[in-house]
Amino acid sequence: MSLARLGKALLSSNLLQRQQVAAISTRSSVLGLEDFFETKLKEGEARTAGRAWEASDLRRKSWDDLHKLWYVLLKERNMLRTEKELAKVKNERLANPARVRKVQKSMARIKHVLTERAIAEPDLATSVRLRQFINAL
Repeated sequence: MSLARLGKALLSSNLLQRQQVAAISTRSSVLGLEDFFETKLKEGEARTAGRAWEASDLRRKSWDDLHKLWYVLLKERNMLRTEKELAKVKNERLANPARVRKVQKSMARIKHVLTERAIAEPDLATSVRLRQFINAL
């Protein structure tokens, strides 16, 4: 299944679940909080994590794609931090701690690629503003 089809399937099933919960709930749902928690797997299903993004892959991406990827990784990082805290409360270990490092590496590599682009910018003022923005991430 392609990544786009998988994403659409997840979004539509998540939307359906939200609508079902909203239909039986007496109060409005807090949209967006579910992003801080990992979705539950079906019994017998294993959670898999891919590799960290390589800088060579990121160099081929547009500014918009890198921006979108940054926020996807940011949400993933926040979700993993939430899961880590929940595991700590339960005296358990994080299910797949390698995912945290992969997200960190990917985010650092995005900043590196953006910095390369800012340095290559011919206009000095624009280059300085871009580097300030990137360093603030």
